Amino acid sequence: MRGNKPILLVEDDQVDVMTVQRALKDLNVTNRLEITGDGEQALSFLRSPDNSKPCVILLDLSMPRMNGIEFLSVAKQDTKFRKIPVVVMTSSEEEQDKVDSFDLGVAGYIVKPVAYQDFVEAMKTVDMYWTLSEFPQDR
Repeated sequence: MRGNKPILLVEDDQVDVMTVQRALKDLNVTNRLEITGDGEQALSFLRSPDNSKPCVILLDLSMPRMNGIEFLSVAKQDTKFRKIPVVVMTSSEEEQDKVDSFDLGVAGYIVKPVAYQDFVEAMKTVDMYWTLSEFPQDR
């Protein structure tokens, strides 16, 4: 990813958290990875003046308390957060989840591959895309 902004991972499954951490390390991504376990924690992170805005949010959909769709409903209404790109990374292949996610302004939807090497390739694509993308200054 470009720059020194953190990546925000919103994920409650510790195995998936470790998989993302390992994949980013294997890809030599140097951005700090901030981890929250659900949508409520992610909103608290984003709202805290002590935290830098992330360059991208990697979002699971199935989480306790506030799931990914609920998080998107709130975050994309806030002018301070709506321009932060969100990539859904979930096990859900449900068409309605895809429709709801894109209706709420996600930049991408990836079904988590089971095989680690396939997961690394998916993360490599996300990293390359967000490294090459241009963003407005006020984001």
